[in-house]
Amino acid sequence: MSRKLLRGAQVITMTPDRPDAEHVDILVDGETIAAVDETIEAPDAEVVDFSGRILIPGLVNAHLHTWQTALRSAGADWTLMQYLTHLHGECVGHYTPADMHISNLAGALNQLNCGTTTLGDWCHNALSPEHADAAVEGLLQAGIRAVFLHGTPYRSPDTPHPLGEIDRLLDGPVRDHALLTLGMALQGPQYSSPETAVADFRAGAERGLVVSMHQSGGEPSPGWEAVRNAGLFSPLTNVVHGIDLPEDWLKTLVEAGVTFTTTPENELGQGHGTPITGSLLSLDAAPSLGTDIDTAVPGTVLTAARIALAHQRSLDHAHHRQTIGMYANTPSVTSKQALAWATVEGAKALGLADKVGRIEAGMQADLVAVDARALNLWPAHDPVATVLHADIANIEAVMVAGTWRKRDHVLLASGLDEVKDQLRDSGERLLRSIKPAGSPG
Repeated sequence: MSRKLLRGAQVITMTPDRPDAEHVDILVDGETIAAVDETIEAPDAEVVDFSGRILIPGLVNAHLHTWQTALRSAGADWTLMQYLTHLHGECVGHYTPADMHISNLAGALNQLNCGTTTLGDWCHNALSPEHADAAVEGLLQAGIRAVFLHGTPYRSPDTPHPLGEIDRLLDGPVRDHALLTLGMALQGPQYSSPETAVADFRAGAERGLVVSMHQSGGEPSPGWEAVRNAGLFSPLTNVVHGIDLPEDWLKTLVEAGVTFTTTPENELGQGHGTPITGSLLSLDAAPSLGTDIDTAVPGTVLTAARIALAHQRSLDHAHHRQTIGMYANTPSVTSKQALAWATVEGAKALGLADKVGRIEAGMQADLVAVDARALNLWPAHDPVATVLHADIANIEAVMVAGTWRKRDHVLLASGLDEVKDQLRDSGERLLRSIKPAGSPG
């Protein structure tokens, strides 16, 4: 049946002016949510009883280099400089289109298994059109909703983004797929000349695409001023990390509608610096969340949300004790805010706020069921906190555009053993290109 009636669950809609959690029915008609109400009668719909579960909008992983999936855990003990040296200096050129495909397929399937329904795939290893097409095909085969952020390995600061590839992807592999959107993974003003940065931003604006860029440490370069002077910062601009951007620059960017994505576990672990969560909150803005690289950290957005929440609370508690001389009586950040970072804010960052991130009529039917009956979550006194405390074993069902991608705790994907074998073979071959520690340069 194309119509499904989901009943019995506590529902966290993430919609303003509604309760944090409520017992309501959800009617799914085809790819969209047709109704959300206390009691819905739909005799022609398949009824699914989700009693004891919590339904949430599909999670959004706004920043993942999915092409690195085959190298899982290989860089868990790398610093940022070691990561750049080994992966971007030694490994990237050895990728074949087949490597791109299997990493994107396996990485996207893992995201679905973890409850992520929308993925910001920051693909800065599109060495050729064939590499890009293979990465796109992996996403499509997995059945995840994705923004394919096309990028290339690091180039000269004077070399613009390959716009021929952007237009080719728009006219071909991306055009006819409802779950796939194109964006641009730019080197950005931090790593480009002012002229190149402006040209890249203008190209994205002319095509109506999200442009996303890294900024991690260091004062803004002249390229930032050039883009600002050209009036090209907008809600279609996404800054990843944003660490060490001065307060005046953050204010300017927030006022222009720029979105920010923090990847807290990797930022703290590899040495990017302190996540800018608190700085954004002080400006009445908020981050979206990403997991960044499976090379170093697990790809679970709920883990990123918990780390971001705990880290910011720690900073705020310490500041309160230093200034007041005693512990705070109330938390500075709530669980509901952290869940919003993994849903609503992620949708904004990827230019999809009108489609995903909330459960309400007219939105895409991207939904996740969390089994709150499990021993590690029961009793679920606070549904929002319960969701944040969930792990992969608690993600019972995942729906993307009205289609189940996971049911009864089982990922609905064929040939998983073959996918795993191909992923292992790809990773083992790629790792041979990385020089052991202490080897001659």
